[in-house]
Amino acid sequence: MLDKLEMFLAVAKEGHFGRAANSLGIAQPTLSAGIKQLEEQLGVLLIFRGSRYGGLTPEGQRALEWARRIVGDTRQLRDEMRATREGLSGRLRMAVIPTALTWAAKISARFGALHPNVSFTILSRTSIEILQMIDDLEVDAGISYLDNEPLGKVSTVPLYDERFMLVCRADNDLAGRDSVAWHDLSGRRLCLLTSDMQNRRIINRNLSVAGIAPQATVESNSTVVLAAHILAGDWLTILPEDIAAFLADGKPIRIIPLDGNEPSHVVGLVAPYREPHTPVLEALLTEARRMVND
Repeated sequence: MLDKLEMFLAVAKEGHFGRAANSLGIAQPTLSAGIKQLEEQLGVLLIFRGSRYGGLTPEGQRALEWARRIVGDTRQLRDEMRATREGLSGRLRMAVIPTALTWAAKISARFGALHPNVSFTILSRTSIEILQMIDDLEVDAGISYLDNEPLGKVSTVPLYDERFMLVCRADNDLAGRDSVAWHDLSGRRLCLLTSDMQNRRIINRNLSVAGIAPQATVESNSTVVLAAHILAGDWLTILPEDIAAFLADGKPIRIIPLDGNEPSHVVGLVAPYREPHTPVLEALLTEARRMVND
């Protein structure tokens, strides 16, 4: 039944039989037959379908929760048995908010040095996408905000408090300041992350509190694009300190603290709430805690 549950999860995720079949590397008739067999085994209709996918039935919605749990437990069993035989190995999949990608590199480098048989896939995603990918078993962990928007039931390790910096070219008129207030950004050309990013929603609130309409002449989901615009013209951007320092290193770019009474926000490692965790994921959580305390 496990392979049929994998098929069911793929269809629920993709919302399309053809794409689900492609994601599993099987033919669509094989997928359709597998779903039908699963429905026959469970004695309920899981998916509304006519000429195309029509969504999950109420029974399908409930079965989805069980399928995620069963498939997740099975993967955990496999990982634990492999760890018993071979030590920690395999691939850790992480989804990370764009502004925390430097921290993802720190964690993977440190963890990889201790466990060389574990490899990483690191994806840049929004905070909402990260939680959905964890629920859908697409990733093993994420790095995201911990205290700004609801997380649901997850395990967390706080990594750092976000501190915003103004990022500008070295020849900008603000570049010589020791600090900049949020209201100083009124009338300036801003390039910021897109509005689907939690980082942008926080910045919008801070700008609004300072009496500034939260608008940007350039938006992107890539911090590299933001840094490139700083170099190309008189744009300004706002980024957390660590990623700002990384992007400014070796370039004619200044990073300046932004002053104000806005609250800081905690960014940390997020993992599915599961007791126990897989050996690899438990080791990752442990190493993240050590890294913060060092």
